[in-house]
Amino acid sequence: MDTAIQNYARTLALRSPDHYRVGPFTVRHNPGWELKFANYAIPDQGAEPTARDVADLVAAFREHDRLPRLEFLPAWAPAVEPALLAAGFTEENRAPVMACAPDGLLPPKPVDGLRVAEPVTDAEFTSAAAVQHTGFGGEGGPDDGEIAWLRGATAGGGVSALATVDGRPAGAGGCSAPVDGIGELAGLAVADAFRRRGVGAALSAWLTRTAFDRGFGTVWLEPGGPDVERIYAGIGYRRTGEKLNISLDPT
Repeated sequence: MDTAIQNYARTLALRSPDHYRVGPFTVRHNPGWELKFANYAIPDQGAEPTARDVADLVAAFREHDRLPRLEFLPAWAPAVEPALLAAGFTEENRAPVMACAPDGLLPPKPVDGLRVAEPVTDAEFTSAAAVQHTGFGGEGGPDDGEIAWLRGATAGGGVSALATVDGRPAGAGGCSAPVDGIGELAGLAVADAFRRRGVGAALSAWLTRTAFDRGFGTVWLEPGGPDVERIYAGIGYRRTGEKLNISLDPT
C-alpha cells in the first residue's frame, strides 16, 4: 500500500500543470497558493541524489519563491533523507498515513442542520475555499489557488465538498482524482464556530463515500495530529505507514 500511495502522489504531481523537474525530483508547484503544503517535491523511486542535485533543488524552490520542502514515504527512496539532512534540511514531522477501502467505511454521527454537497456556483466554490483558507491559518479571502484546487478536484474526476450548518459555511475539503483507483482526501477544514460538533467526521465520510461511489478503490490521507487521527479512525480509516515531511529553514 505504501508504494501504491507514493506512486499515486508522484503521478499526480507529474500531471499538475505547473510541476517541474530538478534532477531526480518532481516539484509540485502551485503558483497561486503559497501554502507550504501545496508546494513540495517528491523523489523518484530509489533516487540517490548527489549534493549538487539537492543544491539545485533548493535553488529552484528559491527562484519560485517557495520554501524548499519535500513530502515522501522514506521507504520509497531511502537514500534521500540522509542527503537532505546533510544539506541542512530538518524534519517537520513523520505523519501517519491512513487508508480506507469501501467495505471499511463506518457511518458518522449525525449533525443537526448539516448539509454536505459538491460546490457548483462560483459563490459556493469561494465559500468552500474561504473555509479552507481560514482553517489553515490564512487571513483575508482565499487565494486563487485554493479555489482552483477545489475546481480541479471536481473536474479531474475527484470530489469536492462544502458543508453548511443551517445554511452557514461550516466545512470544506476534497478528494483528488484517482490514480489506479487510489485518491487522497485533503484540504479538509472546519470553521472555528463549528468545531467539535462532528462536522469534520461527517464531511470526511461524505467525501470518502462519494469517492467510492465514483469508482475509487482506496482513499488515503495524512491526519494533522492525534485528535484528527482519532476522528478518521472513527469512520474506518486505518494506519498503513508514515510519511516524512522535511524542509529547509528559510534563514
